Amino acid sequence: MRHAGHFPTAVFVLLAGSASAAGIDLSKPYGNKSGCINKNGQEVYAEDMLLLTSEAFVTVASACTFTEKKAQADGSLTVKADCEAEGEEGKSPATFTIKHSAKNAGKLVIADEEGTVYGEVSRCR
Repeated sequence: MRHAGHFPTAVFVLLAGSASAAGIDLSKPYGNKSGCINKNGQEVYAEDMLLLTSEAFVTVASACTFTEKKAQADGSLTVKADCEAEGEEGKSPATFTIKHSAKNAGKLVIADEEGTVYGEVSRCR
């Protein structure tokens, strides 16, 4: 009968673990319409393309591969990345903040370290 006393604690630990992970879930890709069309590779050219995966942030002119992801207390995610821009040699470091949209539930907002917003993205279907 002793083991039954430990069960509620184990359940609480599991629930607390999943609640703290409720920040930003990038297990499935997010994008705008053209970003989601291109989620499996470049299928269409679109000036406004935004695609966010667990590994990278891609626009029509750049591709940033994440090197570090850090969850913040406010539920946002700060990511450090190495970015390649179209027409430029090499990679340059960048930092992005990904957070839940204040206006649209279910959407994420991506901004650079200066606060410039790239746009809002939804989970790709």
